[in-house]
Order: sequence, then C-alpha cells, then structure tokens
Amino acid sequence: MKNIITLFAVLFVCQITLAQDFKFGKVSKEELAETFNPLDSSASATYLYKKRRTFFEYHSSTGFQLITEIHERLKIYNQEGFDYATKAINLYKGNSDQETASGIKAYTYNLIDGKIEEAKLKKDGIFKTEKSKYRNQTKFTMPNIKEGCVVEYKYKITSPFFSNVDTFVFQHSIPVKKLEARFDAPEYFNFKSSTRGYIGVSPQFNNTWDRTSIKGLEFKIKTTKYNLENVPALKDEPYVNNINNYRTSVKHELSYVKMPQNPIDYYSTTWEDVVKTIYKSSNFGDELNKTGYFKDDVDALISTVSDPKKRIALIYNYVKSKVKWNQYHGKYTSQGVRKAYKEQVGNVAEINLMLTSMLRYAGLNANPVLVSTRRNGIPIFPTREGYNYVISCVELPQGNVLLDATSKYGSPNVLPFRTLNWEGRIIKKDGTSSLISLYPNANSKSSISMMVNLSETGDLEGNYRSVKTNHSALSYRERYNNADEDDFLEKLENKYNGLEVSDFKVSNAVELAKPVMESYKFFKESQADIIGDKIYFSPLFFLRTKENPFKLEKREFPVDFGYPTSSVYRIIINLPEGYKVESMPQSAGFALPDNLGSFKFMLSQQASKIQLLIDTKINSSIISPLYYDTLKAYFKQLIEKENEQIVLTKV
Repeated sequence: MKNIITLFAVLFVCQITLAQDFKFGKVSKEELAETFNPLDSSASATYLYKKRRTFFEYHSSTGFQLITEIHERLKIYNQEGFDYATKAINLYKGNSDQETASGIKAYTYNLIDGKIEEAKLKKDGIFKTEKSKYRNQTKFTMPNIKEGCVVEYKYKITSPFFSNVDTFVFQHSIPVKKLEARFDAPEYFNFKSSTRGYIGVSPQFNNTWDRTSIKGLEFKIKTTKYNLENVPALKDEPYVNNINNYRTSVKHELSYVKMPQNPIDYYSTTWEDVVKTIYKSSNFGDELNKTGYFKDDVDALISTVSDPKKRIALIYNYVKSKVKWNQYHGKYTSQGVRKAYKEQVGNVAEINLMLTSMLRYAGLNANPVLVSTRRNGIPIFPTREGYNYVISCVELPQGNVLLDATSKYGSPNVLPFRTLNWEGRIIKKDGTSSLISLYPNANSKSSISMMVNLSETGDLEGNYRSVKTNHSALSYRERYNNADEDDFLEKLENKYNGLEVSDFKVSNAVELAKPVMESYKFFKESQADIIGDKIYFSPLFFLRTKENPFKLEKREFPVDFGYPTSSVYRIIINLPEGYKVESMPQSAGFALPDNLGSFKFMLSQQASKIQLLIDTKINSSIISPLYYDTLKAYFKQLIEKENEQIVLTKV
C-alpha cells in the first residue's frame, strides 16, 4: 500500500511538473496551494524551478566577458523556509576589474481568497556591500513573505574573469523539482568538466556547434545542457569536512586557450601543468627566491644552533611573532614577502612562503605545500582553482614536519583545523610534485578529572580540571585567548545549563610546548532525581553525551573527525551522608572494527565513594561510510552506557 501511495505521489509531481509554466511571472494557483513537497514532507522550502545559462560575450574594446543569467522560483512552506527568501550574490573583484550584478527583477506571490497577489521587490530593497578586498555582495530579501508563498527572481552577472566559471550546483539543502542549465563556450576556449555527488548527471552536448558572429569576430559555440527533475535535498550531518564535496554539481575549468594566429596557452590539463603554472607565477615561485630582506636577522637567530629541529623551531616561532596574519587566504602573495616582512602583516602565502624561504636559507630541505582548506573542498581533478592555501614542509630523516606560521597557537605538525583536508601537494625545487597527508597521526588528548560531592537534594559541587594536548590544546587556546574571560566563562556556564563557576584558572595558555590546563570549582543544581527515599543519577552528570550525532539512516560520505582523539574522564563521587548504593551500572568495554576506536567504562565503589573511569578513543581522522552503521551503533551504545544510572537508597 505504501509503495502504491508513493507511486501516485511521484506521478502527481510529474504531472504538475509537465503542466507548469516556468516563464517568469507565470506562477500557478497549484504551486501556491501546495502545503508540502510530496517527495519530501520534511522540506521547509522547495526550488520549483532553477534555470542558469552561462555564456560568453565579445566586445572589441574589452574582449571576452562571461555572462551568467539566473532564474529561480521557490516555494516556501513554513517559517523555517523564510531564510530562502533572502538571496546573496557574491561578486569577485581583482585589482582593476570586478563582477557586476544587473537586471534584478523579483516578486513574491501569495494566494489570498483564491486570488494571486504579487509584491514587487523595490530598488531600495537591494543592498550592495563590500565584503572584502576580493569580494563584493549584492543582497536582497523578498517582500511580503508568508507561509505558503512563492518567490521568484532573476538577474544577470557580468564577469571579466572568463577563466573562472562558477560551479553548476544541482543539489541543495532543499529539494529541486525542475532544473535546467546550459553552458556555451566559444571554440577558442577548451573547458574540461568534473562532476561531484552521488546523483548521476548526464549532460547533453551540441556536437554540431553553432557558428556565431559577435562584433565582427566569427567563431563556433559548443553547448552543454543539463536537465534534472526531482533532485533530493542533501542532508548535512556532524563531522562532514565540507558538504559541498558531496553535493551534486559540475565544475567547468579552463584547460587551454587557442586564439587565431596564436600558440596554445595551457591553463590546466595535468597536475604537472597545474604545478608548473602556479610555481612559475611571480607571486609564488619568485617570492621563494627572495632572501636579502631577512638574511641578517636569520643569521643572528641561528648562528649558534646546528640541530635541524631547533633551527626549525627558532625560525617558525620567529615568523609567527614577526608577521601577523591579515586573515586572507591564498596560494599567491598579494603585496609580496618583502613588504609583508617590513610591515609585519601578510596573507597566508606571504607568511608561509617567507617561512619556507627562511628554512631553505638555514640549510633545511623545505618546500611549499599547496592546500585546499576544508571550506574550499577537495581537489579531485587537476585544477588550479582547487588549491587556495599554502603551508610549509620540512623533510627530516625522522619524517615530515608540517608548519603553518599563520596559526598563532599552532606548533610543528599541529596545523589549524581549516587545513586538515585530506592531502596537500608538495612542490619540490625542480618543479615536481607529490601528495602528502595533512592529517596528524598522533592522538590529541583530553584528560578530565572531577572530585564532586553529591547532596541529598541532588545538588552537585566539586572541582574540575582538564589537560589538553595537540589539536585539542590548539582549539582551546584559540577559543580562550581570543575571547574576553568574562564572555568565555559565561559561555562555559551556559554550555552546561546554569553551571556556577568560581576560582577559574588557565595555565600554559601561551606556552605551546606544554599542555594547556583548565581548572575551576563549580556548583550545579538538580543533578539527580529524588524519588521517595531513592536518588538516581548518571555518574558523568552534566558531562554525559545525550544525543547521537549520527541520525541519517544512510550516509554516503565519510565521517571526518579532523584528527584522532583520546579522551579520559576520572570522576570521584562522594555520596551524601546516610545513603548507600543499591545498584550501579556494570563496567563494560567495546570497540569499533579495524582499531578505529574504543570505549571503556569502569565503575567501582570504596566505602562512601564511587570512582568512574571512562577511556574513549577515535584512532582515525576519517572513517569510511562503509562503517557508518557500525559507528552509529557504537555511539548509541556509548550514549546508553553514559546515561545508565546509579541508584542510592537511604541506609
């Protein structure tokens, strides 16, 4: 019966799709009357129609420009979907050129007493802002938004950066009923395409090629079309490095240009081409060869030190303290290493290429490593645009040492979380390259100790102490050192729903060679249930895990923890006077297969004290989706164990 209902729902959706008129402004009463998506009743909104066309225009004065035309129609079912009534258009800019958005036309439609009423977006509802020196933004929020409304808009983006075609995104966090996309490229530009995601995308090619004449320049056009229907929403979940890595999409990247009477200009075809293009850039390779600006300072720094590890530490810490990161990413320098050194501020490339150059000058085998940050995604195919960051690597007989001097609280082989993204590409002096893992091998440890007194009314007071190393320490230092302490404490108390903290202290906040330690006294009400003459409580109290982070029935993308971890809890509980233990959970232990992780729970009693030891390990940064069901069950069992209760009864 369920299958029959589903079949009717699919047929109904298909009939509606065929009947719909997607011409701009032709919104139907059926679209406005729909109260939920028949194929995804949990969706707060749905793209009824998405259309994109990207093509080239030629002007004799400016040459080729990239034009993208967008038309989108959305159905908003409830208040949770109101966010989709705001559209932000990101526009890139260079030193002298910039993208522009024009022709914005938008309406909101509501069904009132059986009639369609429309509200037009006015010019004063469109806002233009400068987000950074590399990006502008045009943003608008649709008027008269109500539950059940339909919004529709269209606009055009004109870009002078013809080699940078924005990704064709086919899958979103809400469903898409109908999608049409088209890419027209002149014969002079050879683009290669790469597909992501788990939904099959079959492009339609125009193999005959149209011959076009623009402003007196005649050339052929190759057309690629995409038509999709009923694209399901992509559900995000915790521990995903970047959901866009798994979103169904197509990227068109310029491979080479062959203009009339000119030689072929290659952009990217193989990784060798990519590396060669990047390395030969004056804003990359040439910057590595500049040494005059730092020679005297580095000579004074390392003149009495010969040990390679000590030289690495001295130079690494010197660069971190000398040049402040301006928060801009990039594999290319902006103002150059000399100016960054002089003004003591620079972007990622200026700081880490400077670091690499200094390490080489000190006689170390140091090379730059191209990185794609977690937010940027994973470069699967040869691409210049895939890398947006650079770090440094020193090769020693004992192994590689990865360094990022933009990270104030980082240390050797403890990279900032943003860079922990599968593999980087190390570039040697001879221009060759190879892949190098960015994930750490050593576990980041967190050890928590508590000694507490439980009262007969269920209140809890005690002492808390934590010790953190490696990435756990890095993460803590970034949160603590970059915050006002009062705000930090307020967030800590709110995290545990009304915890009262006193005598708060942090040790080794900036001494990176030592573990960071946090300690405080606390009081928290109602940490046990009082029923008659019995007291019920979890021995982990407010530290216990309450919710399984993995909720999807099926997951097709990896679980990415970022780095391996080891967490140990040691808790001593002083029982209230006049009570004894009636029952308590059994000690237990279980593990994930292939040494991916383990959980140990040990509980014991000595007189009026209960001692709890929990040892949890996740030994791999990434866990394959093949283990998802096992991992989900592991966390379910862990949560159940942590929430088991001790029962006290009056003596």
